[in-house]
Amino acid sequence: MVRILTVLIFLLVSVTAFAGEVRLGALFAETGPASYLGHPEKLTAEMLVAEINAAGGINGDKVVLVSYDTQGDEQRAINYFKRLVTKDKVFAVIGPTTTGSSLAVKDLADKFKTPLISCAASAAIVTPVNKYVFKTPQSDIHAAETIFKYMKSKGMKKAAILTAQNGFGVTGRDALIEGAKAQGIQIVSDEKFGDKDKDMTSQLSKIKAAGPDAVICWGVGPAPAIVAKNAKDLGIQNLFMSHGVASMKFIELAGASADGIRLPAGRLIVADRLADSDPFKPVLMKYKKDYEGKFNMPVSAFGGHAYDAFYLFKLAYEKSGADTEKFVSALAGIKGFKGTAGEFNMTEQDHNGLSSDAFIMVEIKDGKFEIAK
Repeated sequence: MVRILTVLIFLLVSVTAFAGEVRLGALFAETGPASYLGHPEKLTAEMLVAEINAAGGINGDKVVLVSYDTQGDEQRAINYFKRLVTKDKVFAVIGPTTTGSSLAVKDLADKFKTPLISCAASAAIVTPVNKYVFKTPQSDIHAAETIFKYMKSKGMKKAAILTAQNGFGVTGRDALIEGAKAQGIQIVSDEKFGDKDKDMTSQLSKIKAAGPDAVICWGVGPAPAIVAKNAKDLGIQNLFMSHGVASMKFIELAGASADGIRLPAGRLIVADRLADSDPFKPVLMKYKKDYEGKFNMPVSAFGGHAYDAFYLFKLAYEKSGADTEKFVSALAGIKGFKGTAGEFNMTEQDHNGLSSDAFIMVEIKDGKFEIAK
């Protein structure tokens, strides 16, 4: 009898599909320092859910989106993930927005056997591989590789790094240090800053004294814009940023100091400057047109991460239906999906599925992103 009751309880807890609908959880930093990442993610998810439901849903199931604002806070992400699974009975979760929040809920996805498709960049989210955890953005390892290869092409051999003291910054710093070794770049200065710091002149002054060929800042939110302004005041040349600032919001915050900054980014932010023969241009331009037409604001790479997460969910659910084990197997088997970040080719060992060619180098000129030369 005890065994029968245990089985019944498990079945009651594990039921996450309702007749004619599939419940999809979402964790985005809609407010707080990372809101310019998370807000477009939420808008994108809502837009896509409305489009899919208007077209009949997925396999006839309407998608019910249950979304919570993490504010970029790791404890809030943990609490809301548990709520999504135990009270809202979602089938899968897209997000969180930030690396720190994604790493905070990674083990919970495994514990509750709930698929998670993160919208954060760090390779640590999917390394080592967890059966239930996937992510859509290009990884920090590929971003560092792209920057260093570009530097070498311009004859730059010495770099200084300035990284944020958060999950994104810590794993980014690791990627920079390892990437520099692989590409033969010398790190001549290694400084850090806090998310809420208001002035990085002290760190940048030490960096300038070390005489680097280039300075690489790795962070998200308002702080990198302060770095840009401080660097300009100090006359620092060749400032690079990470893909964490691939948004018009960064340019708005940094103002004229953003001009000349180069960074690795997906093709979305320069979609209309791509050649018509570019295989990604059709999907990028459609998303850009739909998003900007509906919300009257510029599309960003971060909304694109939610776009990719939702469509990966859709593709897998079409094959699996409401069977979690079949779903994660279908997700790990997706090949050749052209999303906003690049072409996804998932495997059992690679739960990101992107390669370094998903990045291109862009440069900010006159307040706009342009393809870097």
